[in-house]
Amino acid sequence: MKKLVSILILLNLSLAKSQTCCSGGIPLSNNVGLSNQEKGTLQLSLNYDYNNLNTLNNGSETLDDNSRLRITHSVLLNVDYAITDHLSVEGLLTWVNQRRRISQFNSENLDVTSGIGDALILAKYNFNSILGKNSSLQLGLGAKIPLGSSTETSDQGITFNADLQPGSNAWDAIYFISTSKNLNFRPTLTISSRLIYRATGVNVSYLGNSSYEFGNEFQGFLSFSDQFLLFKSIINPSLSFKYRNAQQDKVDDFNLDNTGGNWIFIIPNFSINITPNLAFSTRAELPIHSYVDGTQLTPTYRITSGFLLKIKPKPKLLNLNR
Repeated sequence: MKKLVSILILLNLSLAKSQTCCSGGIPLSNNVGLSNQEKGTLQLSLNYDYNNLNTLNNGSETLDDNSRLRITHSVLLNVDYAITDHLSVEGLLTWVNQRRRISQFNSENLDVTSGIGDALILAKYNFNSILGKNSSLQLGLGAKIPLGSSTETSDQGITFNADLQPGSNAWDAIYFISTSKNLNFRPTLTISSRLIYRATGVNVSYLGNSSYEFGNEFQGFLSFSDQFLLFKSIINPSLSFKYRNAQQDKVDDFNLDNTGGNWIFIIPNFSINITPNLAFSTRAELPIHSYVDGTQLTPTYRITSGFLLKIKPKPKLLNLNR
């Protein structure tokens, strides 16, 4: 009997999410990995993230249908502290507003949720010059902390599906690897990579008597960045390529249709140093290839802008007394 109920729940959720499930959302693991700094340095990064999903895909085919729109507004606060010259701890706090609009048959349905989202904490250890001169390798291990609500309801009192909730009610494990290399012929030119794997946990109280698990996620970045002097300010343009793979979600251990897929993005980024310790950056994330399971809304574009402040320790004074 329990198995039959699980199958019915799965079918109901699959139908409810058909052609409305999206491959975007709260940008957690997408926004961690602040650079390694000297011991005692505190980094504060505050960003606004706008994610627009208005592209309906079936597999790799883009459908001629703009009746579905998903927009996520996120405020992201990163805090990173260097315990030693090699060991640091980074935390990410989020606030999110999600909107899903479906326009059909001369009528419009708008669902909105907002609130504190899930958080993330990551411990990172940096190895200098392990890959050669002017190189670094950073390894990290962390967790996603389920701070956000997972039981938001509509005006009619119906609990929203998991993809529209601010939180997940599940702990995830985060694995992180980052490398960088400054080229000898141009020391300001940097080639870097970042790999992030998120092993998702299970919400065991989904809709009161069921379980929900978002699919495990892998993200890989390859970036090229440089520095230039412009009107006495240092600017840092960069270009990144991102690959993302998400496995299918599960309800009561059954794979959920119209979830999961593969995406490739190109990410131009521009950063300018307002002061030696304060920088402003903005970047766009544009899809160049996607292959999704079933029919899903996929990202049309994403814009992230914000400030990074570095508070460095005071230099030690030399003791001239003998």
